[in-house]
Amino acid sequence: MSPLKCALLVGAGLAALAAGPALAQQKGGVVNVATVGEPPTLDPMVSTADLVGIITQHVLETLYTFDKNWKVTPLLAEKLPEISPDGKVYTIRLRTGVTFHDGSDMTAEDVVASLKRWTQVASRGKQTAGNIAAIEAVDPATVRITLVAPYAPLTALLAFNNSAAVILPAEKQDNPMKEPVGTGPYKLKERKPDQYIQLVRFDGYKSLPGEPDGYGGARKQYLDEIRFVPVPDANTRIEGALSGQYDYVDALPVEAFDRLKGQKATEPVLLKPFGWPVFVMNTKQGLTESRDVRLAVRSALNMEDMLAAAFGNKEFFALDAAMYPKSYVWSTDKGTEGAYNVGDPEKAAALLKKASYDGKPLRILTSRQYEFHYKMAQVAAEYLKAAGFKVDLQVVDWATLTQRRADPALWDIYITHSPFLPEPALIGMLSTSAPGWWDTPQRRAVVDAFNSEADPKKREALWGEVQRVIAADVPFIKIGDFNALSAKAPKLEGVVPAPWPYFWNASLKK
Repeated sequence: MSPLKCALLVGAGLAALAAGPALAQQKGGVVNVATVGEPPTLDPMVSTADLVGIITQHVLETLYTFDKNWKVTPLLAEKLPEISPDGKVYTIRLRTGVTFHDGSDMTAEDVVASLKRWTQVASRGKQTAGNIAAIEAVDPATVRITLVAPYAPLTALLAFNNSAAVILPAEKQDNPMKEPVGTGPYKLKERKPDQYIQLVRFDGYKSLPGEPDGYGGARKQYLDEIRFVPVPDANTRIEGALSGQYDYVDALPVEAFDRLKGQKATEPVLLKPFGWPVFVMNTKQGLTESRDVRLAVRSALNMEDMLAAAFGNKEFFALDAAMYPKSYVWSTDKGTEGAYNVGDPEKAAALLKKASYDGKPLRILTSRQYEFHYKMAQVAAEYLKAAGFKVDLQVVDWATLTQRRADPALWDIYITHSPFLPEPALIGMLSTSAPGWWDTPQRRAVVDAFNSEADPKKREALWGEVQRVIAADVPFIKIGDFNALSAKAPKLEGVVPAPWPYFWNASLKK
């Protein structure tokens, strides 16, 4: 079974996933989408927040995206890149007749300017920049990327909607971004902070032909308007789903599952398995700069208790030390032995003594907008206190968290989560420029070897070496696997369950 099929089960969702949106969908209407909060930016290059990607993927597009089997597929590019025999030169033909929301034509000049901006401002772009010798326009419809050495994740990085290589007009490359002018099926009409982000149909949109295919294929514009409404309180999101106030509600606590079943105004959407919660360590400065302190944190934590507090029913979580579950080709146990679900305060205390810990508060940054983050933090704090840590649990809104984590002086651990990604190089914490700033000779050796290998089977083995170094150095701690819950109105058709929900191809049944 493919990773996507494993990840996107919802009722009889496999049939829906294969079939795509229903026939004879009706045009028109407004969809209200409740999100976990206000996005910190509408520039997906400069943010790794899922919320930013969810919203902006409707407005700003990339050269490539992912199909229903998580394979890279063209979006603004005409086809997959032509790669030279030595793996260093990528020639990308662009689709013609594509226009931006301002009416200008997309050309190679725009793509080159955008990719250069990506290498300068995006964490994943910066991660890639050292491998790039040149980005240049061959002609108005062709771009050439020349690499210093082969770099296998390049097309996947160009396809990802997170720290995304979105294509903007050449004259709109400001940083910070002044306005999100893209090529997407919807365009920004109005943003009222803490009230809504209003997207409206872009009548000049040029869709790919054929049928929808995951994030790829045709993007049909049935809806007149999509409104993303920030609803930070999880209970308010649940009540909004039950009352029919919102047509789609993202990121619900899993304990709401039984309440959503059998309702007229809403129905549960379960993504199983969805991803993994993670504690990211600040390796740049502060307490967790010390590897012994990081080891002490991991030794103190009982992952089973944390997951139980966060998700309750075992149907919604699984203990798993490996970075990927068994259904993925990347699954390996390498490096995980004795490094997971330890919950040993004495072992942790010994490591703290070795690190000459002086009682300085361990600053943990979390948010209640993802309630399971907060619940895990509460349990973790008690285990860490038992090991001898003084804990400073800082609970902020998600937008503030994403701002604070950019400053290494402000935190020691921040809590986040990630879906299981089709390409391990997409994992944000592997980038030396991402918050956490993990950068050691051992990391460079194994990550560079993994990224420069083109053979898929060899890459699987090399990923085991990356996981071994992660386990040894503890730049971040995976807590386990979890399933995610959202809700949608029965009248909302054509929404394929996905880690980053999208509403092109969606319609309202009248």
